[in-house]
Amino acid sequence: MSEKIKVLVVDDSALVRKIITDILESDPEIEVVGTANNGKSAIFKAKVLDPDVITMDIEMPIMDGLEALKHIVHTNPKPVIMMSVLTQDGAEPTFRALEYGAVDFIPKPSSILSLTVEEIGNLLINKVKSVYRSKVRLVRKDVAREVNEIVSKPLEVKGTTSRVVAIGTSTGGPSALLSVFKGLPAGFPAPVLVVQHMPEGFTKAFAERLNSSCALDVKEAEDGDEIKPGHGYIAPGHSHMLVEKKGKNNVIRVVKGEKVSGHRPSIDVLFDSVAETYRKECIGVIMTGMGRDGASGILHIRKNGGATIAQNEETSVVYGMNRVAVEMGAIDAIVPLQEIPKKIIEYL
Repeated sequence: MSEKIKVLVVDDSALVRKIITDILESDPEIEVVGTANNGKSAIFKAKVLDPDVITMDIEMPIMDGLEALKHIVHTNPKPVIMMSVLTQDGAEPTFRALEYGAVDFIPKPSSILSLTVEEIGNLLINKVKSVYRSKVRLVRKDVAREVNEIVSKPLEVKGTTSRVVAIGTSTGGPSALLSVFKGLPAGFPAPVLVVQHMPEGFTKAFAERLNSSCALDVKEAEDGDEIKPGHGYIAPGHSHMLVEKKGKNNVIRVVKGEKVSGHRPSIDVLFDSVAETYRKECIGVIMTGMGRDGASGILHIRKNGGATIAQNEETSVVYGMNRVAVEMGAIDAIVPLQEIPKKIIEYL
């Protein structure tokens, strides 16, 4: 690279600032151009130093990370990656940060997290590079308003179906998924299986957040779960999620396995599984996210007779996985985020 990626590191702990700086600058393509110990200082330095990417702690004195994030996104938009504590208390503000406009998050080192400091460091470096190289969309007020308007006028669906809905998302996915689930009406007659690229430990809290926000019964998937209409199943952050026929019913299998398409859980693994199990009774949805995980899997769904939907570029935080799927000829309908629930119901 001719120029280094400029990063601003924001954390109230001098030790954490030093650790993150050392991690990032161990990569020759990254330069930490400044640090800040509170949100107010972060806003000032984001304007003066003009970083390419910001890493942001949540809990800080004077002004916390959420307030600083809202200010930066609306006045001086920069890609912000949140540094999140892996606890129930830490998960809630993390998801709020994603709804406010943070592009992604990574967990801080913790005794209850299976990732090592080295693994978290690699994750941080990769996310900084990916965010920098992607065309990240930071302010989408019009989309949020349209989604809220649709949610205020719930869709209706009648009858029963033998179909399943499988959704894959990555960067930008949590807030997008929240919009989709809010748009699915009470009595929704199909199960919804989701792979969201997310660290282990956060998927359970994310499932609980979805469950409290929509008409479906949503949970983190467990091995052996019977797949039921009107229920949502979120793949756990440590394992792949597959579907297996068991007698007259279909059940979920949660397996560790090797990473597929660079991920575990992998969207391709879920999509390939539902393509084989449900064949033409499957609706595949691929949404915002970096990379190409899910693209070949959703093509498999389409080749087996299922219907396929991609979130469009304009409403995607990162038009990556969905772009690859579109270019592969795997998609029947390309629609804005706010129209995905309606399109799903049409295909039902």
